[in-house]
Amino acid sequence: MTQAALALKRDQILAFRRRVGALDRRLPAGAGALRAAAWAGLQDSMPRAALLSIHARVEGAHPGSWEDDALVQVWGPRYSAYVVPARDHAYFTLGRYPDDERGRRRAEDAAERVRALLEGRRLGHHDLGEGLGVNPNSLKYATTTGTVLIRWEGARQPTVWTVPRPGIEPFDARLELARRYVHVLGPATPLTFAGWAGIGEAQGRAAFDALAGELTPVRTPIGEGWILASDEAGVREAPIEPAPARLLPSGDTFYLYWGANRELLVTDPRRRAELWTSRVWPGAVLVGGAVVGTWRRDGANLSVQPWRRLSAGERQAVEAEAAALPLPGIQGAVTVRWDA
Repeated sequence: MTQAALALKRDQILAFRRRVGALDRRLPAGAGALRAAAWAGLQDSMPRAALLSIHARVEGAHPGSWEDDALVQVWGPRYSAYVVPARDHAYFTLGRYPDDERGRRRAEDAAERVRALLEGRRLGHHDLGEGLGVNPNSLKYATTTGTVLIRWEGARQPTVWTVPRPGIEPFDARLELARRYVHVLGPATPLTFAGWAGIGEAQGRAAFDALAGELTPVRTPIGEGWILASDEAGVREAPIEPAPARLLPSGDTFYLYWGANRELLVTDPRRRAELWTSRVWPGAVLVGGAVVGTWRRDGANLSVQPWRRLSAGERQAVEAEAAALPLPGIQGAVTVRWDA
């Protein structure tokens, strides 16, 4: 008998996403909080975006929080720079290991060449490519073997080194990656998971088929999808009072969406075009749990573009968040300019 789909409203979905993303209440400082904040990975393609994502979720974040031993950097989903839990890095790397023979050979060959040249050393990404006589970006394929970690400061080339191959099968790693995606970014479908992870559609479908007993079908304003069965009670819970304000960096997990998922988060198509631009995305301004504008930064100067008239209290909350941002290398106070 086919299981009836659970009907979910937009407000229920967004409230649950905020709750599991620790955006309503920051987590107490500590290694466990950092791992929880990075449960589905924190995109770090914009230098130190992951740090600002941590600040939005964890108490006492400071400029070095992203360097904590609880976290590592990898070329993660879609080969973007990511900060992930150190003990779980296999899910974000080996979990994307190709299923086809050609893709596997490419990944294994890149990993073997990197390992042979480094011989236990650490080397810059571009220097590594030059030493091997290849385009350095081609070496990113090695990350899906789970044997490559990186450290990227932003201003310089990433530093690359190798680690032992994780003791988990690629498909099992992919299943855990799918669980984390559905938990943090769901409701989800096999195709939205595949697009986010940067894997083939068949791989996404196979993962969801294997997780069928752990999933609950849902009906949402943007169509049908799936949540973890273990999350059903949480989705049904009454929402808690959202935080007054959060400043989410470019590519933050809360709005790392494509397609119809964007319609669920931001209903106005004109505003969607301002948040998800064709080039580098701005940051998102969250007030009272809703995205109400965008922001950009130049050094210690923040410019905020609100989409509606904010009250004096709301502006004060945004400015307080800006003042608390753990920006590395910034001297003096952060200033906010309101572009509206």
